[in-house]
Amino acid sequence: MEFNLSTFVLEIINFLILIWILQRLFYKPLLNVIAKRKQSIYQSLADAKNLQQQAEQQRSLYENRQKLWEQEKQTSLIALELQLDAERVTQLNRLNTDLEQERQKAKVTLSRQQQEHQQQAEKQALKNGAKFASLLLQEAAGPELEGRLFILMLNNLATLPEVCKLSLTPLEINKTVAIKITSAFPLSLEMSQQLEQKLESLINNRLSFQYHQDVALIAGLRLDIGSWVLNANVKHELVGFAELDYDYN
Repeated sequence: MEFNLSTFVLEIINFLILIWILQRLFYKPLLNVIAKRKQSIYQSLADAKNLQQQAEQQRSLYENRQKLWEQEKQTSLIALELQLDAERVTQLNRLNTDLEQERQKAKVTLSRQQQEHQQQAEKQALKNGAKFASLLLQEAAGPELEGRLFILMLNNLATLPEVCKLSLTPLEINKTVAIKITSAFPLSLEMSQQLEQKLESLINNRLSFQYHQDVALIAGLRLDIGSWVLNANVKHELVGFAELDYDYN
């Protein structure tokens, strides 16, 4: 086989033309397609990376928000518990205060009731004592005791204050003053005269005397002069003693 230079040169030319055609019509577009595909892949990877970063950021943000929410929830629960404890303490203190006030009121009421019962009992005891003393004095009373009380009455009339003496004198000078004299035992004539003289010396008006007997006085006298009542008898002395002792206590 003979080597033909012209044929060899033509083959080389054809090969170069083919390479030029391939590079011109096929290789460059393929490279462009590959470059574009690569760029698209890179862009997709970049977008995916961005999406992943955004997802990570969202996940981190969600986790942070969840942590903050948990912290806020715990803080709110603690604040609520503190508020409930404070309200519980306030209500307990108020309840204790109200209970203490009610106890004090009940104590004061009970003390007042006990005091009233005691006073009633003491008053009743004094009345019973006066009644018992009256029964005893009724057995021991007689004209002699009444005579002593009569002297006591005369002495009291002699020592009356001026204001009392003036009040015994009525405004109308010519008016007759009725005097009611009540005694447990009948008064003797001498005693009646002494009492009338004493009253006439105190009252500058005409006097009319009315004598009565009342055994309930036990012993002594009672004078009724208008609105004035003068007592010197056992019954009223005992009653007055019981009342004075009760008022004093």
